[in-house]
Amino acid sequence: MAKTTVTARSRPMPEQRSATPVGGSPAWVWMAGGGVCGLAWAAALRAYMAELAGHESTFTWSGTFGAILVPGALAGGLLGWAAYRRRAGHHRGRAWLALAPLTFAIAPMLLPGALVLLVTSGIGSGAIAVAVMGMVGGYALSGRGRRWPRVLGGALGVAFAAALAGTVSGMNPALGLTEPRGAWAGTLVVALFAVLALGCSIPFRVDSSVASSAASEVRS
Repeated sequence: MAKTTVTARSRPMPEQRSATPVGGSPAWVWMAGGGVCGLAWAAALRAYMAELAGHESTFTWSGTFGAILVPGALAGGLLGWAAYRRRAGHHRGRAWLALAPLTFAIAPMLLPGALVLLVTSGIGSGAIAVAVMGMVGGYALSGRGRRWPRVLGGALGVAFAAALAGTVSGMNPALGLTEPRGAWAGTLVVALFAVLALGCSIPFRVDSSVASSAASEVRS
């Protein structure tokens, strides 16, 4: 059987991408859906924080909504936009949307006196660590790039998740990990970090249609 050589002239031109994928939803639907998911994630995170603080936990408009819930909805909306762009085949600038979790690090710093507390006592550094490690875990789960950085990122993500679970009893001695309530709190924070890492992997992932077309060219 004669071997067929695919040249630049004979190779079909890539399909022109439309603003909205065929059979798909517009960008605002993806962003709204991502925003709702981000809001639910942030509300669950606030419940975990309240569990650690116990009776000392307080809810305020600026702290609870301005520094946690609103940034969570914003980060989710940005990741929803990344999912839309991935499905539509738009690659340029999409990786920048992986920075969406930084809203959790920036928003608390906008509160009065927050920056001073960060410098003098380290309060607020936890939000920065969660955002950064979420992006690291997202890159590790993306399947994109060299293997060894992703393996290293995955190992760091697992270690960070274990550290989060370990801080449960450290922050609140009443929540021992061997007790049902403490085990629940540890499971919650580890699951929240895993969901964050999965969401952060979206901007890094290669479009499925591009990957399948590349694989078909290799097979031919």
